[in-house]
Amino acid sequence: MGPHPAVASVRLAVRRALADLPPGARVLVACSGGADSTALAAATAFEAARADWSAGAVTVDHGLQAGSAERAAAVEAFLRTLGLSPVETATVRVEGAGGPEAAARRARYAALDEVADRHDAAAVLLGHTLDDQAETVLLGLARGSGTRSLAGMSPGGAEAGRYRRPLLGLTRATTEAACTAEGLRFWSDPHNTDPAYTRSRVRHQVLPMLERELGPGVAAALARTGDLLRDDADALDEWAGEAYAKCRTPRLTGPGEGGSAVSLDVEVLAVLPAAIRRRVLRHAALAAGCPGTDLTAGHLCALDALVTDWHGQAWVEVPGDVRVTRGDGEIRLRRER
Repeated sequence: MGPHPAVASVRLAVRRALADLPPGARVLVACSGGADSTALAAATAFEAARADWSAGAVTVDHGLQAGSAERAAAVEAFLRTLGLSPVETATVRVEGAGGPEAAARRARYAALDEVADRHDAAAVLLGHTLDDQAETVLLGLARGSGTRSLAGMSPGGAEAGRYRRPLLGLTRATTEAACTAEGLRFWSDPHNTDPAYTRSRVRHQVLPMLERELGPGVAAALARTGDLLRDDADALDEWAGEAYAKCRTPRLTGPGEGGSAVSLDVEVLAVLPAAIRRRVLRHAALAAGCPGTDLTAGHLCALDALVTDWHGQAWVEVPGDVRVTRGDGEIRLRRER
């Protein structure tokens, strides 16, 4: 008798996600102890025992709740029982701008990067599911932040960096069923039900309301929309990268404080489609030292107006103390601090 259908689905997803790994490669599973990452860890351990790559795991202690260190130690001990090696806990400090959710995410990925670098991991597996993808797309829609935000999370792969999300095609119900079928206990993070967190409200209030009012299948439809828009965003970003290279002029190109001074040819910019032109301007702002998390659609519209609606504006300021001016047929971006 074969494994439970949910268990088989998770194992198959892991096998497909790692099919391109070279012999001897090392994989790390990021495991919080929740149902999604617990099912992922168990499936990865199962597949590693039958493959020519090895698997370890890491759990991150954010220190945001009483008893978090004990919880992390319990997750680490569980991961060892699966046969994963190496296994370790990364303890982080959650601080900085953007609210607790964004700060925790930054700290978590910095820790995962450090562990992956130290162990020379070819891939780091994350337990995001189709439900997480639907929430991400819906949050992007609410922010009004463009195609890339609506594209949601990438499943990853050989050309997308080390992070991979094998479970993006599976629901949260499937991972919970897989844990139950294998007798694996999982932890329910109280933050996931705390209405103080935006994602929690989307998960427990907004999506269920949409399912009631619009009918079942909303989460799958949102995830499918993300997949389609990701293809579009990838194509537009590639086009914009080529356009950026053609727009650059040598006048101001060079190092600056926290970035580079950048100069773009207005004539070349002006004939580009708006979607490409704004991506080029975003690329230039980032190169000049503007933090990507703080650059909004409003900022990009103001930069675009320097090209398409020029009437003598003195300059535009964008985050990171980057001043953007127009003169002598060029858009110039330089960090002023």
